[in-house]
Amino acid sequence: MLVAALGYFVDLFDLVLFSIVRIPSLKALGITDPEQLTLVGKRLLDIQLIGMLLGGIAFGMLGDRLGRIKVLFGSILLYSVANILNAFVTDVWQYEVLRFVAGFGLAGELGAGITLVAELLPTSKRGIGTTIVAAVGLSGAVVAGMVGTYIEWKWCYLVGGIMGLALLGLRVGVVESGLFRSTESQNVSRGNPLQLLWPPRRFVRFAAVVLSAMPIWFVGGVMFIFGPEIGKAMGIAEPIMPAKVIFWAYVGVVVGDVSSGAISQWLKSRTRTILLFLAFLAASIALFFAIAPQSDRAFYWMMCLVGASTGYWAVFVTTASEQFGTNLRATAATSAPNFVRAMAVPITSIWLAMKPGMGVVQATLTLGICCVAVGIVAALALDETFHRDLDYLER
Repeated sequence: MLVAALGYFVDLFDLVLFSIVRIPSLKALGITDPEQLTLVGKRLLDIQLIGMLLGGIAFGMLGDRLGRIKVLFGSILLYSVANILNAFVTDVWQYEVLRFVAGFGLAGELGAGITLVAELLPTSKRGIGTTIVAAVGLSGAVVAGMVGTYIEWKWCYLVGGIMGLALLGLRVGVVESGLFRSTESQNVSRGNPLQLLWPPRRFVRFAAVVLSAMPIWFVGGVMFIFGPEIGKAMGIAEPIMPAKVIFWAYVGVVVGDVSSGAISQWLKSRTRTILLFLAFLAASIALFFAIAPQSDRAFYWMMCLVGASTGYWAVFVTTASEQFGTNLRATAATSAPNFVRAMAVPITSIWLAMKPGMGVVQATLTLGICCVAVGIVAALALDETFHRDLDYLER
């Protein structure tokens, strides 16, 4: 559990790093026009998220076919090397290639770690273990916000990559899941992503899992990343700093994740916890646009509140691992979070298309409420899995 948690810590550190260093790194590459900083930044983010989507499918298949441990090793090695190389880019096309490779590698960490922890712990402790992994991991984004405030962007990438390589040493000796071992001798299909699409009831189950968490990456893909643009549109006199947005937002996310894990254990329900946090998210988005324009300090505090309302990520990834049998669990648990992250690509595209006609503030508020509404409908379609025994197969 400790190794999975530290792996996710490095994963989140690297994942949000581009959001923090987007403006200084692009300016260093010669891009200074504000509109171009937004558009090129979005393109790089899209490329990273597409890499994560494809990596989630690939590493999920490998996790069910080769084992959870091998995926943990391979993913962290790939994204650590890619992030070190990010410090030496001299052109946007190099940045694009390396963000894709880093995203591809980042995709395997969370799903494999959560699957391993969920299968190794007893049913009653499963939610606690996955919450610890998520909370420790999400604090990596808080640390990234601190590092990005004081260290040049190139050194930020080097720090993230070196931490990942150092973590590889801790992985030696970690045991493989016994549930996975038991499937190796059975004549059953393992790690086939097409099984997520058929029969239709299984596809609906997977789609409901993904869409229930989609509002989290509306917040992460629009509000967190484009915080400076939103603050400017609100008329806040002081420039909004990306590193501070990430720091305060993920302080809230960590608090929310710990809270959601505790609430799900108390309610003995994953679905009711997700619905509770979606209602909290709708309220916090409305409060954000009512209070944040008052000052830069109010902006950061309200971003922290919005971050806390997205804290059901821990419960979501636990649910994703519980919804599917052992022979498909890593595929689902690894690909589902990355499908959610990839939803930021169409979401940010819709946001950019809405901006000219509605303005930044109204476009963000309208799109946010629509995303939350979709999330609530999807969460209502989820099966309750709190008491589910994970020793079963998908046929």
